[in-house]
Amino acid sequence: MKISILGYSGSGKSTLARLLGEKYHAEVLHFDAIHWLPGWQENTKEEKLRLTEEFLDMHESWVIDGNYKRLFLERRLDKSDIIIFMIFNRFSCLIRVIKRYFTYKGRTRPDMGAGCDEKIDLAFVKWVLWEGRSREHRELFKSIAEKYPEKVTVIKNQRQLDRFTKRLDKSYGKKSIVKSDKV
Repeated sequence: MKISILGYSGSGKSTLARLLGEKYHAEVLHFDAIHWLPGWQENTKEEKLRLTEEFLDMHESWVIDGNYKRLFLERRLDKSDIIIFMIFNRFSCLIRVIKRYFTYKGRTRPDMGAGCDEKIDLAFVKWVLWEGRSREHRELFKSIAEKYPEKVTVIKNQRQLDRFTKRLDKSYGKKSIVKSDKV
């Protein structure tokens, strides 16, 4: 099983990736973990590409969490059995980011690069509420959904996410998990 999870910051991509990785015994790659070096320094483009390509080449079954369109997006999507969009509304994402901050305050969460203690600042709040929801992001998600309609599942809120995860047990081991709304 190969699963790509894309969507807005704070929508729960990493948590879902861990759950699916466990459920399908698949390796999980969190792009934030290879993007960020200790102290919130960005990794080089070359190193991120190398790590992503190595991951894709080494694993038959995987879950990849994150948008990062410059990291072999086309290859990931072509290889994916399922593409999941997590497109919660901006305020739900902000609430989730705030809860995450208090859960991991002073620590690095499991899906983040080592030495990147959880933080929340004005720049990140702006990203969650506006900048990370640009027309470019929406158009990218729409074009992916149009190109791979048979693979795309859209999750827009917690109720849909809960329903999706409950159905995992029923579909365990099958190629297709569940279908959902449009982008």
